[in-house]
Amino acid sequence: MKSFLKLGLLGSLYVSQFMPFWFLYQALPVFLRQKGLSLQAISIIPLLALPITLKFLWSPLIDRYGFTRWGHYRFWIICFQLLVACTTAICAWVNVERNFIALLLCMAFMCLCCASQDIATDALAVGLLKPEERGLGNAVQSVGASLGSIIGGGGMLILLNQWGWASSLLTLALITVLALIPVFLHREKVATTGLVAYVVGDVFESPTDRSPVTSSVSFVDNVTSVKSSAAISYLKTFTSFCSRPGIRYWLLILLLYSGGSSMAITMFRPLLVDVGLSLSDIGWLLGIVGTSVGIIGGILAGFFIAPLGRKRSLIVFSSLWAFTMMAYLLPAFGITSIPVLYLVASTAFFSIGIMNTATFTIMMDKSRLETPGTDYTVQSSVGSLGSIGAASISGVLAEAIGYRGVFIVGLGVAIASVLMITKFFRTMEI
Repeated sequence: MKSFLKLGLLGSLYVSQFMPFWFLYQALPVFLRQKGLSLQAISIIPLLALPITLKFLWSPLIDRYGFTRWGHYRFWIICFQLLVACTTAICAWVNVERNFIALLLCMAFMCLCCASQDIATDALAVGLLKPEERGLGNAVQSVGASLGSIIGGGGMLILLNQWGWASSLLTLALITVLALIPVFLHREKVATTGLVAYVVGDVFESPTDRSPVTSSVSFVDNVTSVKSSAAISYLKTFTSFCSRPGIRYWLLILLLYSGGSSMAITMFRPLLVDVGLSLSDIGWLLGIVGTSVGIIGGILAGFFIAPLGRKRSLIVFSSLWAFTMMAYLLPAFGITSIPVLYLVASTAFFSIGIMNTATFTIMMDKSRLETPGTDYTVQSSVGSLGSIGAASISGVLAEAIGYRGVFIVGLGVAIASVLMITKFFRTMEI
């Protein structure tokens, strides 16, 4: 399969996958506030994204079960994306003021489907991309996330303002369905390594493991044995990955990187309000200019990863990221002119763009072809945990030590990440 076809397929998947998430994260809270919902009600919305962090729990099921005739991961992608589109269309007819609980339930189900689709998409990408293609492939993932943010966040806010709730959500559902066209045209190779398991009761068995049950074994004993084997197999999927050399250090780096970035950018937004920027100004600064610069950073990183190598790329990109974290201190110390704020946003998003591409690429390299969905999802879940955890405590820290203190803590986390990368991966394979 030609490289540009692979990248086009992955691009459509990542854009459609991130659109609903960014709609939930950016556009929906603003729209609900305009409709007069309380801040307490709106504060529930981030909890709906919990499946993004917990998706590793059911990733082994997606790795093991599948409908091979459609393509193992292609089957899951089509199913989950159609469910997302249908749920979005259903939400179009929900009165958000009178049926808020129904809306929350629909959105929670949508997040569950998006998280599950993410498992299958990442697993498909691991098997689809050759090692030398993963730099550009993950640049596409970074760009797809950014475009999903633009469409699902800022774009949906514009549509909601112009067309209203029902028409906007039906449009989002239509875009989600249209993004499936490359998936329908793709023919996934049938696994020949025993990846797709046969299902016997509640246990996963490879084709070579199947054997008839003798009459000397009682039905109850057999069921008990089957369930015990299933539990052991499930746990081994995670323990075997985490016990590999260097994995735990790598997971700690992902945790620190995500936490440091999230802590800083989360408090940068209210700081912009405090210095007097309007919502429109902030939208342009972060949603348009910042995101666009992040896209450029992600693309450039994709071209540099192959010639530089994984290890050198990670060291160079993380050092640049740590350096740009210092830019947040400028507005914290009162330097708040518009050019300075654009400089801060641009450097921050650019460094995040290149770091995302580098980390996504290494996450793919560390994913085994036998269990790509599980391995990649464990890593992304750790990153999500760091991001959500840091964002949740950043406000408390800001109240206690101010914006300057939060940005200094974030800078310290970034420096610690760089030191870990240079120390622990100096002699380890990436």
